[in-house]
Amino acid sequence: MSRRTGIHSPARTASERGLTPLQALALRAGLLPQWTDAWNHPQTVSDDALQRVLNGLGLPCATTGQCEASRARLAADDAAHALPPLITAERGQPVAVPWPHTLPQRPYRLTLEDGAIVAGTAVRQGNDSANGGTMLLPAIDVCGYHRLELGEAHTVLAVAPPRCYGVADALRHAGRTRDPARPWGLALQLYSLRRGAPCGMGDLTALAQCCTSAAAAHADAVAINPLHAGFAALPQRYSPYAPSSRLFLNPLYADPAALFGQAAVDAAIADLGAGETLAALEARREIDWIALAPLRYAILHWLWQRRGTLLPRAALDDCAAFRARGGTALHAHACYEAIQAQRLADSANGTNHNAAPDWRSWPVTLRSPADAAVAAFAQAHADDVAWHTFLQWIAADGLARAQRAARDAGMAIGIVSDLAVGADPGGSQAWTRQQEILAGVHAGAPPDLYNPLGQDWGVAVFSPRGLRRHGFAAFLEMLRANLAHAGGLRIDHVLGLARMWLVPAGAPASNGAYLRYPLDDMLRLVALESWRHRAIIIGENLGTVPPELNAALSARGVLGIDVLWFQREEHSAGTTQPSDDAETARDRNPASATNSDTVPAFLPPAQWPPEAVATTSTHDLPTVVGWWAGRDLDWRDQLHLLAPGETIEQAQAARARERSALWQALSAAGLCHGREPSPERAPLDAVLAWLGTARTALRLVPLEDLLGAAEQPNLPGTTSVHPNWQRRLDADARALADTPEVRARAEAVRSGRHGARHPPPRRR
Repeated sequence: MSRRTGIHSPARTASERGLTPLQALALRAGLLPQWTDAWNHPQTVSDDALQRVLNGLGLPCATTGQCEASRARLAADDAAHALPPLITAERGQPVAVPWPHTLPQRPYRLTLEDGAIVAGTAVRQGNDSANGGTMLLPAIDVCGYHRLELGEAHTVLAVAPPRCYGVADALRHAGRTRDPARPWGLALQLYSLRRGAPCGMGDLTALAQCCTSAAAAHADAVAINPLHAGFAALPQRYSPYAPSSRLFLNPLYADPAALFGQAAVDAAIADLGAGETLAALEARREIDWIALAPLRYAILHWLWQRRGTLLPRAALDDCAAFRARGGTALHAHACYEAIQAQRLADSANGTNHNAAPDWRSWPVTLRSPADAAVAAFAQAHADDVAWHTFLQWIAADGLARAQRAARDAGMAIGIVSDLAVGADPGGSQAWTRQQEILAGVHAGAPPDLYNPLGQDWGVAVFSPRGLRRHGFAAFLEMLRANLAHAGGLRIDHVLGLARMWLVPAGAPASNGAYLRYPLDDMLRLVALESWRHRAIIIGENLGTVPPELNAALSARGVLGIDVLWFQREEHSAGTTQPSDDAETARDRNPASATNSDTVPAFLPPAQWPPEAVATTSTHDLPTVVGWWAGRDLDWRDQLHLLAPGETIEQAQAARARERSALWQALSAAGLCHGREPSPERAPLDAVLAWLGTARTALRLVPLEDLLGAAEQPNLPGTTSVHPNWQRRLDADARALADTPEVRARAEAVRSGRHGARHPPPRRR
């Protein structure tokens, strides 16, 4: 017993011996005191950084006594229950159940989801004095969420298939087992679409039309940006990767005409006098979110107020059923939106000058959805709360219609949703899931070659301990919400299932540390939900990747992402390709892969890792035309974002060498011949045909590349100085495959060939 603190100090595990009290606490909390940086150098997290992160995790650590007390609290939390609320296992494999007691065996009873009963005796395995041992159960052959009773204790046993639902499974379910063509799909930013109507942005009707059009070109998938719920009262917060909640949808994407009819929408626009404004917003090349969002909400609200006369009884009943199914989670989100809107309105009217939009600054009586004051607000403002549930219903209905359109048009997969890595710490999801989301720290990235200070993404993420204590409920509800109307899910920064770089709020991003996550448990749950929803899973694995992570993802059937710009020969022209960690730095700033006189050769797509989707680019990287022309370099020079010590002339010279390397690879593949084209004449068709030779399960082509656009949707490291998440495309979603150029490019991706060789460059 510690005389200074009066608490029992838990025995140290083997991994904790030899560490300082601070390091031992960090290790018990799941932090990694040592890690390997982007230059492949071992790093030790400083005591100052460990203290900042531990304080952010709510673990006092200023003194040895505080460290011991916090470590004892963690140990007590671990031993508080005989069984955690949920345990994962793999179908056909023995089940290891953590068990702190020393009894050699224990009877168990397993009630399967279908009601069947399995009973037997569990046998103890191991005897770690610090961590206890496990009870071993025989293998279970039925996947699902089953109730396990072990003696007097009980838990949920989630038995998962060994891998996720895959592209081949989707093709088989679609009856396409004999189709020799390689499956391919589009990747697009939904807001960028046009459909010949004055909408001001791409909406879910445009998505349905785009799916139908792409299916005509034999596409099997359409991958989209996150459609997570933003802040209805704060239109300036429009980044799809910093949402209020990842459980619900952004109503701005809803097309009310799908339910109310176009005549009713036209009447709303006319009554509001919004026709000219909406037409002007539609004509813009970039979305004015701040002007557009209030206008779209005004149209929706006009219709909402008249729903009783404009909607048929069946639709009203469906809305009521949707609200009932949404339960407490939907009600809490609607309350959050209504409270925030009222407080901001009071502030604008001068009746409440302290009406902060962030729930963390609300009156203490409103800081939890379970508070009595929130229930009183919901009762007093029932119509406002119902309005926000209506918005979620109309958005969910639109997304469901788009997925049905994709499947009805013949797509084997359909829509691939995008799951952002985190949510705004002041948003709805953080408010409703405070026990499972970390407060005081943000997700980010450690220092690397092009970000020497590290990165703070400003979003809150799950607490590993909170997830375990609550049976992974918040993680499961999020997976199910995003798989509800999709044939696939892209998990942004899938590295976060294994570890996350945490940055204390207000601290430099370099003063962070990695926090471990229960990778095996989370991947098993992903696999189980993947099969239940018949949805493929794609993990965005571009980053500082732990060596074992890609192997774990591949073993579970989570598809990685092979990006053209980073697939290089390991040894080429006397150079060595950087490690994965160094490649991460190129990912964050692909302006120039190297300033040396030689560059690594591009790896033929047929040699890319097959357990992935192949793509030319991502929303954070240059398009093919933009890369060939060096458009990304122009932006980075203009915004002073080049690498430290790098000049625009050096970056352009490096890009010229890379262009030559890509041209040589295309020529070697027989897709081009002759002199290398000028920067203004990218060999786009040949690049897409080259991509089509990849052995990956699926090829995804950004819509920008299919259309030959030069600008990329997002430029990392920028906010207002670059039109991130604002660009619109000129093509009509209803007729994407109608032009010969797009049809030819789609066929090139599908077949790995293109009809016309790249024409020789013009003579000067």
